[in-house]
Amino acid sequence: MTLVAGVDSSTQSCKVVVVDADTGAVVREGRAPHPDGTSVDPTAWWDALLAAIADAGGLGDVAAIAVAGQQHGMVALDADGRVVRDALLWNDTRSAAAAAALVDEVGADEYARRTGVVPVASFTATKLRWMRDHEPESADRVAAVCLPHDWLTWRLRGHGPAGESPLGPDLDALTTDRSDASGTAYWSPTTGQYDLELLERALGRRVRVPRVLEPLETVGATGASELPAGIPIGAGAGDNAAAALGLGAAEGDVVISLGTSGTVFAVTPEPVRDASGTVAGFASADGAFLPLVATLNAARVLDVTAALLGVNHDGLADLARAAAPGADGLVLLPYFEGERTPNLPDATASLGGMTLASTTRENLARAAIEGMLCGLADGLDAIVRQGLRPRRLLLVGGAARSRAVPGIASEVLGLPVVVPEPGEYVARGAARQAAGMLVGAMPEWPLTEHASVEHPAAPHVRAAYAAEAARRTWA
Repeated sequence: MTLVAGVDSSTQSCKVVVVDADTGAVVREGRAPHPDGTSVDPTAWWDALLAAIADAGGLGDVAAIAVAGQQHGMVALDADGRVVRDALLWNDTRSAAAAAALVDEVGADEYARRTGVVPVASFTATKLRWMRDHEPESADRVAAVCLPHDWLTWRLRGHGPAGESPLGPDLDALTTDRSDASGTAYWSPTTGQYDLELLERALGRRVRVPRVLEPLETVGATGASELPAGIPIGAGAGDNAAAALGLGAAEGDVVISLGTSGTVFAVTPEPVRDASGTVAGFASADGAFLPLVATLNAARVLDVTAALLGVNHDGLADLARAAAPGADGLVLLPYFEGERTPNLPDATASLGGMTLASTTRENLARAAIEGMLCGLADGLDAIVRQGLRPRRLLLVGGAARSRAVPGIASEVLGLPVVVPEPGEYVARGAARQAAGMLVGAMPEWPLTEHASVEHPAAPHVRAAYAAEAARRTWA
């Protein structure tokens, strides 16, 4: 049996899966937590990766490895390979004004044409502009900028700060893949090239950026002193692109991921350029394209509502299933952390349609789930306007396992819903890439279904959500 490893270095934790390269069956796995916050020292990710590898039984019998990581995070390095400042993560919204400034200077249409995206606070370019404007001394030290999965891959190879790593700070050895590069707002999925003028506009000057690898290209081999040497390392990917690989998503499949953030994305054969900025025209990890809409508020909406109602998630699901679609007019706009889609970084959550009859525990539970899903339904509509013809939804993430969420998702989005068997699909996608690297072609791994539902559409739910959003002064 040939074993391969896949890594998911996410916002909250690092997961490692070791799988059978032929079948995709998980042989063992491990995990380790990441620090809280939206600004994190990347050294914590390296420590967590080593801990997760150990928890997964090590890499002694592993034939290849690849790393998937949270997109957009800004890892700035100086000439000695040291981190200049804590990495600003995708969900750090301090760069909202910087994003607006970049769009004003370049134009939304021009950004969409050149990079497939229109900058919002999550994208790397906006964080570089924020650092230039607010921490000029840090900006002056930057010699290279990369993303979380790029930096971890570099460290796996044995690179790192001068005097602290076997191969030292060779910044030219930094690599990335097309899926992660497409989330920077200075790389083009259409041309496959960096737009260095846009990088310079963000930071004020040009610095080193990672070489963009082909999907099944080998970047090198492990050389970190803490790990077995000589294990081939794959290109890696951004987290959503890796999830698409792990799920085996094909054209017509829509993936909705309900984690810290909510994402809706689909695999398409042609690039997407949405000048409204609603749809990010990312690249996929397998050579195609991955139009994506993200929301900041997903599973935490259910967390806070369950806590408010004094129940666990099963209790929240039971309450929601006891209410009718539309929650008797109760509507939750779940912008607890501001919002990315729509681009409302300063918005707050609000509850509308409250009457003596509608304000019940059951209706509030249902309104929380419906509100979370309505935001993602708006995102799906935006992708459909770009030419997608959806045939089914693949619902993943912790909230997908709720007894209530899949059925309500089918009603809100009007499509059949498939819930795959719970698993670490981002890490599985990285492992699938590693397996493909060994043989020169992506293996076909079966997807096991946990549940599937198809309920009649309930269009009045989304109509009430849209009406409530229109009444908000910030909408």
